[in-house]
Amino acid sequence: LMGVPILRGGRVHGVLVVQNRSLRHYTEDEIEVLQTIAMVVAELAARGEFVNPLEIAQSPGGGLLPVRLVGIRLNPGLAVGPAVLHEPRLLIRQVVAEDTAAELGRLRHAVAAMREAIDELVATSRDLGIGEHYDVLESYRMFAADRGWVRRIADAIRSGLTAEAAVQKVREDTRSRMMQATDPYLRERLHDLEDLANRLQHHLSGDPPSAAWAELPPEFILVARAMGPAELMDYARWRITGLVLEEGSPTAHVAIVARAFDIPVVGRVQDATSRIETGDVVIVDGDHGQVLIRPSDHIRQSVMATVETRSRRRTFYDTMRSAPPVTLDGITIRLLLNAGLLIDLPQLRATGAEGIGLFRTEIPFMVRDSFPGVVEQTEFYRSVFDQAEDRPVIFRTLDIGGDKVLPYLPHASEDNPAMGWRAIRIGLDRPAMLRQQLRALIRAAGARPLFVKFPMIAEVAELERARAILDMELARAAKEGRALPEPIKIGVMLEVPALLWQLPALCQRIDFLSIGTNDLVQFLFACDRGNPRLADRYDPLSMPMLALFREVIAQTRDAGVPLSMCGEMAGSPLEAMALIALGFRTLSMAATAIGPVKTMIRSLDATAAAGYLQEIGGRPDHSLRAKLEAYARDHAVAL
Repeated sequence: LMGVPILRGGRVHGVLVVQNRSLRHYTEDEIEVLQTIAMVVAELAARGEFVNPLEIAQSPGGGLLPVRLVGIRLNPGLAVGPAVLHEPRLLIRQVVAEDTAAELGRLRHAVAAMREAIDELVATSRDLGIGEHYDVLESYRMFAADRGWVRRIADAIRSGLTAEAAVQKVREDTRSRMMQATDPYLRERLHDLEDLANRLQHHLSGDPPSAAWAELPPEFILVARAMGPAELMDYARWRITGLVLEEGSPTAHVAIVARAFDIPVVGRVQDATSRIETGDVVIVDGDHGQVLIRPSDHIRQSVMATVETRSRRRTFYDTMRSAPPVTLDGITIRLLLNAGLLIDLPQLRATGAEGIGLFRTEIPFMVRDSFPGVVEQTEFYRSVFDQAEDRPVIFRTLDIGGDKVLPYLPHASEDNPAMGWRAIRIGLDRPAMLRQQLRALIRAAGARPLFVKFPMIAEVAELERARAILDMELARAAKEGRALPEPIKIGVMLEVPALLWQLPALCQRIDFLSIGTNDLVQFLFACDRGNPRLADRYDPLSMPMLALFREVIAQTRDAGVPLSMCGEMAGSPLEAMALIALGFRTLSMAATAIGPVKTMIRSLDATAAAGYLQEIGGRPDHSLRAKLEAYARDHAVAL
């Protein structure tokens, strides 16, 4: 018995089996022949040769109903429109080559044309401005120059396949091998390689990728199993209002390019390409990581109205860019920006934010295939300083580990990675990494102010060890005759509950404190934030969390230590209202949240809200959300 999978698009659609009456061993040549036949069967099935579409359409129970699919947020935003399925592959009409030499010649010409087109694509990307999307496309161009990939295709042609079939064979072989890898980086790079394979097949057919599609609607939702960054750029002449992917991660190359285009993206939507048909109305909710397929007219109209309202609000928020974030009773609130990539920095000027309250330094590390040296890091951080101009930037040292894995850093599987070897724990165990990052920050700052905060600190002793490493690097810079940052401010992310009982000692050793609610909430409630069953079980607008915040505010105020909130709570107008009522005066959030939060602030009497929260804050209710929403309605607070 011998069986080989019928593969297409990385999925097993069936198994092709042959059986012999007598016991025998099949040779490698026989196995390869059966694999080639299986590939032909897969292509015939894709063309609909084995089924009658009319029979499927007339089958009972074939009606298409509204569907809600859940994924993860790759880029926030809300969009609605007709779906267009991204089907980059051409059907292979001929598998077996008649003239191997001719096929090799076709391959050489197609590769040359493809590389030239990619060069033009990279040049076009400069119009999007400075940012990681340009670096992503540059690395994509390096993939296209990989001689090993082209050599494997040529070898497949020499085995008797046409150029198109050879590209398909190498694609499937590569996908099967890379999908077995546990390393998420390798699996993400697979999308770039498949993008190249699609592009090469189009050039072999004589049609560039952008000419392979029929005319598209003026606005649409793009649906794909996975995409490379160049494939998304191919759609640039149309208006993509949203993107749905079956795969992907926040650091996937296509997600970074989508951010440059300000496209809402939901990733890891299981079976999206099989559940969504071209022309289906689709709602992409990038804020909550969900997709609605064929919604009812009522829901569709409601979402379209919301999109229109958001558009008007964005216009209104633009007019408020220079308006001060001051409450009705005269309390000024500092609004800062959360960032992690160079393409985020233009939002400083666009939103009127006072500075960057959280710069996630790990994100640029996660989109690379090797650890950047001190020189590279220095250049990157210097670009951040330069673009921020005179606004302060608070750099969080590497918060890697858990769900943020560096492909080039060996890591073992952990039962509970959120509470495992991550953030400052890695930095202290691998001090060379932390030293290099701090050295680069010191050099990039020059004589400018430098703000550094350490994540995931669980005890004061960890802070002292981290600060000792910083002092070593400052001494090194002074010995080398370099300009030293002035001033240098050191802070900590309050995420681990154990630190709450060390606040007096901690406050003596820091210049500022930031609360990271995302981790703090899950640790306080013993609730995995990645578990969908627990997603809405506990509300941070409840007595335990508010009591915790009150205590931190009181202790930092007594110690004279500036306090800020940089978790997701800060970016929601309702939660921000509660935080201001508690006593927070500095909030750091995503760029899209600054306009709504500033509008809320300018309509809020903070003193009155503080009195109301004092009245209800001691109740052991599951949540105070409904009461706070009612208060906002009754007092005309803009949410």
